[in-house]
Amino acid sequence: MAKVPSAVVAASGLVGGYGVARWTGKRQLGGVVLAVAGAAAAQQWRQQAGGKSAGALSAAYVAAFAGSHPLAKKVGAWPAVFGVAGSVALASWAVADRNG
Repeated sequence: MAKVPSAVVAASGLVGGYGVARWTGKRQLGGVVLAVAGAAAAQQWRQQAGGKSAGALSAAYVAAFAGSHPLAKKVGAWPAVFGVAGSVALASWAVADRNG
């Protein structure tokens, strides 16, 4: 079975977490999606790029989640989520997926 790139896992966690929270009305459920995908991505980052890179990418993932909230006030919720998800995906690809 082909492995899903960590960039896709991370971006899906951010987009999916928001989508689940929005469509179900349960923020905690969206948080579960966000956390599970973040943990899966972090495990891949650690295996592919090492602990320091995994820590930096995990921090970027959390910062993207936090940063999407104030950004949403300026550009709207979905554009903010897609923007931060794209940023995390690009960083993940550059650090962990590009050579794999």
